[in-house]
Amino acid sequence: MKERRILVTSALPYANGPIHIGHLVEYIQTDIWVRFQKLRGHRCIFLCADDTHGTAIMISAQKHGVTEEAWITRINEEHQRDFAGFDVAFDNYGSTHSDENRQLCAAFWKAIRAAGLVVEKDVTQLYDPVKGVFLADRFVKGKCPVCGKPDQYGDSCENGHTYTAAELVEPVSTLSGAAPEIRSAPHLFIQIEKLHDFLESWTQSGDHLQPEVANYLKGHFLHEPLRDWDISRPAPYWGFEIPDFPGNYWFVWFDAPIGYMASTWQWCKQHGEDFDAWWRNPDTEIHHFIGKDITYFHTLFWPAMLKAAGFNLPTKIHIHGFLTVDGRKMSKRDGTFIKAATYLNHLDPSFLRYFYASKLGPGIDDIDMNLQEFVNKVNSDLVGKVVNLASRTARFVQETGLSATYPEDGGLFQQGAAAEEDIAAAYETGDYNRAMRLVMELADRANAYVESTAPWALRKDSSKAHQLQDVCTVALNLFRQIVVYLAPVLPRLATQTGQLFNCPIQSWSDAQTPLVGVAVSPFQHMLQRADMKEVHAMIEETKADAAGGEPVRFDDSDEFLKAEPIAPQCTIDDFIKVDLRVARVIAAEEVPDARKLLKLTLSLGGAERRTVFAGIKAAYEPKQLVGSLVVVVANLAPRQMKFGLSEGMVVASGPGGEDVFLLRPDKGAQPGQRVH
Repeated sequence: MKERRILVTSALPYANGPIHIGHLVEYIQTDIWVRFQKLRGHRCIFLCADDTHGTAIMISAQKHGVTEEAWITRINEEHQRDFAGFDVAFDNYGSTHSDENRQLCAAFWKAIRAAGLVVEKDVTQLYDPVKGVFLADRFVKGKCPVCGKPDQYGDSCENGHTYTAAELVEPVSTLSGAAPEIRSAPHLFIQIEKLHDFLESWTQSGDHLQPEVANYLKGHFLHEPLRDWDISRPAPYWGFEIPDFPGNYWFVWFDAPIGYMASTWQWCKQHGEDFDAWWRNPDTEIHHFIGKDITYFHTLFWPAMLKAAGFNLPTKIHIHGFLTVDGRKMSKRDGTFIKAATYLNHLDPSFLRYFYASKLGPGIDDIDMNLQEFVNKVNSDLVGKVVNLASRTARFVQETGLSATYPEDGGLFQQGAAAEEDIAAAYETGDYNRAMRLVMELADRANAYVESTAPWALRKDSSKAHQLQDVCTVALNLFRQIVVYLAPVLPRLATQTGQLFNCPIQSWSDAQTPLVGVAVSPFQHMLQRADMKEVHAMIEETKADAAGGEPVRFDDSDEFLKAEPIAPQCTIDDFIKVDLRVARVIAAEEVPDARKLLKLTLSLGGAERRTVFAGIKAAYEPKQLVGSLVVVVANLAPRQMKFGLSEGMVVASGPGGEDVFLLRPDKGAQPGQRVH
């Protein structure tokens, strides 16, 4: 097998908070792929860094009373601690706030300027006169200029209306509470439309992207001219000042992906390597692992930057979906927005690594962490099928060791060796789900062998000592073969297995040859069973953390009542005019280009259907709503929206965003029933 030179990155985590289990989907996915490549004997390096620039970092540092440098240093240490706790092994973990990144940004900028891709335009934005900063949409709130709903962000309201931040009624800065001013400032833009032909060719050919991603780019962006990319921000801004545009800074999304290269450069300096051999040599493979939320930047802007600056283009961009927990988005109120550190207080990291591997395929579908399934799967597969092979047999050969020659096993070891190509192909394509299924098939056959030979029964008959040794030699070799295939997912188990046989697992080819005539060390516990009580304790700790560590009490706040006082008194006749009905959600889907809306198709019984656009996208996944009962205002006049005709309104409480709570009728209710 020819050695490959492979450079692998995960997306840079933002230095503005802790790592959580949603983040870990990507870093575990990438770490598994890197460990597999290294086990196969390839030259593979895994690089990452903290993404450390932008207004949000500046604001966080101010809130904590520290400098930006002190803030990002603290977060970097926390991130590296959390990653190590889950056995995510980077070859270098850096920071975008580094000299290497500053120099590379300047080199990119010089090349992009030379290519004639930069243009200057005036940009009008809201400005906070107290903080002295221009305000991004997320830092402005006010009344929706269309429906008057209060406390809405600066681009769209929860009822689906879109507008600019300057159109908000009575806007306020969320940073200071001051009324913002409208000001203009010059910005620099990169005209990536000039690279349209290149980007279309690169995204639509070869194996650089998953097919669904290539189709998405074609249908949503490449069918029309690409918009200029606003690449600068005026002072004050935390980042790198643009050398030829004093008082202005590169936008965080400019220097963040260059951070991959800066981390590589740091690694090269540490190991005496040639940077150009990794970023300018066509023989080097470059693989980026990212979430689907940052597809746009990595598949259009980043290739355009690399092309303009004369660096290697990515060989493949591996894009994954989001994590849901028990079918819902991660939620602080439900205790499922679980920090990495909180998980490690209760559960073995190997459990999460294996569970994610069992769910991850080569596509961009979201994965769901059903907590009961999580416990059942790790107990059944890892403890019941894999570790059980060693725990039931190793103690019987502690004195004798393994047989001097490999015994007859009915072809089991050879079947396992022959499965190597299929398992390797599954790992290579990111189809970990299939790889785990194939390995568990081997574990099932190995356990059937142990059950049929019953070494515990042979142990009772001294005349069958040789037969016992042979049976245990087979079982332990099947166990070790399985662990070799699981080593990318379970590095701790691989280390423990090497210690058991005094022979470390070092190569994928270790699965091809059985061990014979070696001593067996005393068996040590490898994995304890997962306990649902610990899962519940983890959830409760997360809830307490979200509540500031205070126990849950029924001391209801009046903040919402003050924000929206009770409406003027009405009569029963007034109330009866509003026809509230039970409805069943029979279809739910995202609305393209709408940040907050879901499109719901509701059944009121029989053939009666209503289409409703609801601002609940941040709180609910479409698939979790299908089949559920809701309350709808059935006689509301239809309203023509940008995205279609809305024929009613579903009833919910909450201030908006993730904190939206649909009012759900009891399961005994039926579609069409009136709510009195």
